[in-house]
Amino acid sequence: MLGLHWADLLTLVGYFVLVTALGIWAARGVKNMADFVLPRRFGKTLMVFFTFGAGTHSDQAVSVASKSYTNGVSGIWYQWLWLFATPFYWPIAAMMRRFRALTTADVFELRYDRSVAVLFAIIGLMLYTVNIGVMLRGSAHVIEASTGGSLNADLAIAVMTVLFVVYGIAGGLHAAVLTDFIQGVLTVTFSFALLPFLLDAVGGLAALHHKIPADKLTLVAPTEISAFYVAVIAFNGLVGIVTQPHVMGCCAAGRTELDGQIGFMGGNLLKRVCTIAWALTGVAAIAYLAEQGMADINPDNVFGEIAYQFLPKILPGLLGLFLAGLLASVMSSCDAFMISTSGLFTENIYKPLFPGRSPKHYLLIARVSSLFVVVAGVIFAYRLEGVVAGLEIFWKIGPMLGIAFWMGLFWRRMTAVGAWASTLVAFGVWWLTTKPFFINWVDSLPFADDWRLIFIRDGEAMIYLPWQMIFYLSTGALAGVCASLISRPTESTKLDRFYALVRTPITPGETVEAPCTLPKGMTAPPARKLIPLQSFEIYVPSPQMWVGFVVGWLAVALLIATFVWLIS
Repeated sequence: MLGLHWADLLTLVGYFVLVTALGIWAARGVKNMADFVLPRRFGKTLMVFFTFGAGTHSDQAVSVASKSYTNGVSGIWYQWLWLFATPFYWPIAAMMRRFRALTTADVFELRYDRSVAVLFAIIGLMLYTVNIGVMLRGSAHVIEASTGGSLNADLAIAVMTVLFVVYGIAGGLHAAVLTDFIQGVLTVTFSFALLPFLLDAVGGLAALHHKIPADKLTLVAPTEISAFYVAVIAFNGLVGIVTQPHVMGCCAAGRTELDGQIGFMGGNLLKRVCTIAWALTGVAAIAYLAEQGMADINPDNVFGEIAYQFLPKILPGLLGLFLAGLLASVMSSCDAFMISTSGLFTENIYKPLFPGRSPKHYLLIARVSSLFVVVAGVIFAYRLEGVVAGLEIFWKIGPMLGIAFWMGLFWRRMTAVGAWASTLVAFGVWWLTTKPFFINWVDSLPFADDWRLIFIRDGEAMIYLPWQMIFYLSTGALAGVCASLISRPTESTKLDRFYALVRTPITPGETVEAPCTLPKGMTAPPARKLIPLQSFEIYVPSPQMWVGFVVGWLAVALLIATFVWLIS
């Protein structure tokens, strides 16, 4: 039935019923916008799985396996691009929790003004339209391939979308956190389910050295994914991570700072472990599919094709579990994204235009508005050329306003005019770097070949991705500095309130009456600056910050060493 064994269908139906019932049950505790968008009530375990579930989805497995199939193990950097940013998640989580905000747009409004908050809300909606589209497109490729084309991907996506919309609208972030625990376990399962059988079929990891070209087994490749490529996209990812709207929930839905820190960094490290399985699946598929006479397969279908080749023959129901894990990874991200964007729209666009309404009214608007980004994402999914292309678009949107976030965090002189200038100039330069006349001009430069400014993909010339990122990040930062210096400085009282939040730790059980305010009676500790200059606000890290940061780097080193050992 639909290309599946009855046991596979039973597994899928059971999973759908469980997560939907759990999400609707969570709706009992949703009384206002804070309950819906950002309840601060979860411990370390749930925060780890919430971060993992919200940040891990099937299109990532598709893109890593696809890129590893075409480029070799260096394709792992299509998700490990954030690997070197992961230790920074420890201080970022504490900072986001200390803002005591409902949405990241609240932070931009406090640091700059309402116009920048609205700009962030618009970019956040754009970012998640792209991201949901990429996820749905990736899941479509896996569903079609893993059922041999028998299961209609459009129907599966429709059912999946309806389910996460139902429980997400009903239960808000509380439902997302609870269901993400189950979905996180399933995502880990589906990430590793294929690998043992595939490796056994090709003769193990050692046999790959005899069956595929040597350049497919190097962690950085001299062709596209070089060390320079890895370094630049990692920096770009760090700039943009703070402007992904759901990150506020991943950092600040915990009861304490430590809950958020362990959840945000721990959940992302768990994701990096799963990335190893996706990359090895893509590389082993090079040898396996060649032996099966299927070397001309669409790279985006590789992950699903391997599932179709192995799982139904091993045990009835195993393919259903695989598909449940696949759909879980999509739903666990889409629900968080949907809720984050509905919070952005309601808190930072609708409420300022229509103030004084009841909490129930704003909650209704949040639930209704959450549908729009999902619909836009579905439309984008079917206009997308491919999963890898969509993922590269997603990488570039967040850093556009990330420039203003980081400059505003560390430099007091940054203004709202500077934030607008840095964002618009960065978007403009990104657009410019995609135009043929600019690409041809860059290609004509005498140092274009030596610096490798141009990259040829599928016969088409384009600006090499790392250079494109350098162009828009550097020009955006320069525009922000120049515009800030010629515009009126931000009021010192507003800045003092912002930086007081940054350096004031969370106390257990504290009550915040309004977003981005300290609890009554609490006083900010004195500033201990790392750089003793008036215009800069870079503070001396606490011992807890240092310990977590160092542990993060040790975990990164261990992951890289493990992966190098496996492929060698």
